[in-house]
Amino acid sequence: MGGLLWAIVVILFILWLLGWLAFHVGGGLIHILIVVAIILLIYNLVTGLGARL
Repeated sequence: MGGLLWAIVVILFILWLLGWLAFHVGGGLIHILIVVAIILLIYNLVTGLGARL
């Protein structure tokens, strides 16, 4: 499950970069993508640390 979350974070981050650098799609959508990626990253870090303790 952790690998899937990392894949989603990476994909969302790449989409955010493409939208910001290349396509200039609606500003709100780009920021929503990066916020979701950051939330998933934090969730993965917290649950990963809890499993190791």
